Amino acid sequence: MATPSQMLRNLIPPTQRQTAAEVTEALDLGSGDRAGKRSGFLIMLVLAGIIAIAGVLTDSTATVIGAMIIAPLGTPILAIALGIVTGHLSLVVRSILWVLAGLAIVIVLGLAFSVFVATPESLQTNSQVLGRTSPSFMDLVAALATGFAGGFAMCRRDLSAILPGVAIAISLVPPLGVVGVCAGQGLWADALGALWLFLSNVFALVIAGSIVFTLAGYARDPGSSPVANRRRAYIIVTVLTVIIAIPLAFNSVVSVALARWSVSIQQTATQWLADDEGAQVAGVTWSGTTATVDVRTTDGSTPAVDDLRDSLSTVIPSFVGVIVDAGQGVEITVQ
Repeated sequence: MATPSQMLRNLIPPTQRQTAAEVTEALDLGSGDRAGKRSGFLIMLVLAGIIAIAGVLTDSTATVIGAMIIAPLGTPILAIALGIVTGHLSLVVRSILWVLAGLAIVIVLGLAFSVFVATPESLQTNSQVLGRTSPSFMDLVAALATGFAGGFAMCRRDLSAILPGVAIAISLVPPLGVVGVCAGQGLWADALGALWLFLSNVFALVIAGSIVFTLAGYARDPGSSPVANRRRAYIIVTVLTVIIAIPLAFNSVVSVALARWSVSIQQTATQWLADDEGAQVAGVTWSGTTATVDVRTTDGSTPAVDDLRDSLSTVIPSFVGVIVDAGQGVEITVQ
């Protein structure tokens, strides 16, 4: 049976392991050729932001993927993880400032491009926006896996070729573009949802990067702070995990519940309209905990809602509101 040290050597073979100094040089925008690194970061960030926002506004997945490939935000984010593990507070603070600067730049670009949005309603049917305004627990799982991939790619010389794939897998710049565009149109709830997706991905990268860099032994490498230790890194990782996991898990539970209630409401409403030939349920939409049932009938009238109310009381909780939209501005409150 393999010992933990043997397993670690298999994960990060000594012959392929990058030193802490080499990883720092690759991630720290404040070391080595500072001017070159920083100018390159800003140029690629602005271009990635413009491409991502254009992809969002045109609802083009391919364009958004292009922005992900060139987006440089993963560099300072992984630098935060490295600073935590090696005990370099200055690296952590410096990298956080670069992430915040990137956040501000892309959001401002999104605000500027929001003038090209025809109507706020058009954003609410845009798949690029919808996919980034309600993060779930699975988004966290994907981001953590991406962070592990990025961490190993930085630690191992033979895995550097996977970095473009890692960049595509993690969504950093596109959510910020959505934040700016939605905020510019006054869709604050959507903007906050996209911002939370970005922050969740940032935390996930820091968590996974910290774990990988700790496994790589960078806390003990020459040049690391004498006070660097695994315990501090593990505590920080645990706190970050709790901060993002609980809200995302709650959001996932809510999303699953709403999906199940939507099916129950639609099936119940369909049975309610069964005797009305030509009547149909076009769909169910949600605003908070209130469901609106889009009903279409031949003459615009509906059966008495008492039967619908009684049937719904057996399939959905009492705190869920239900409104029947019969068209032509007619809305009937069921419960």
